[in-house]
Amino acid sequence: MNYIDIIGLFAGACVTMSTIPQIIKVWKTKKVKQISLKMFGILTFGIAVWVVYGILKNDFPIVITNSISLILNITMVYFILSYEKE
Repeated sequence: MNYIDIIGLFAGACVTMSTIPQIIKVWKTKKVKQISLKMFGILTFGIAVWVVYGILKNDFPIVITNSISLILNITMVYFILSYEKE
């Protein structure tokens, strides 16, 4: 692993971690009224495309960080769909 991969992993980790506080807040409060399903849906789709792109380019940092982001964003979409009924 070279320094470029390390920079890529660090950047991806920062972006990936940015979703975690929102997920924790929604999980605790079960309040999603102020959260846009459309925005998270588009974001989740875009991240899935980044994973495919990373696989096609054989780019480890893109695949790993975006795969984790994809899981986190799918979790958020699930919470939005589940809790908006309440």
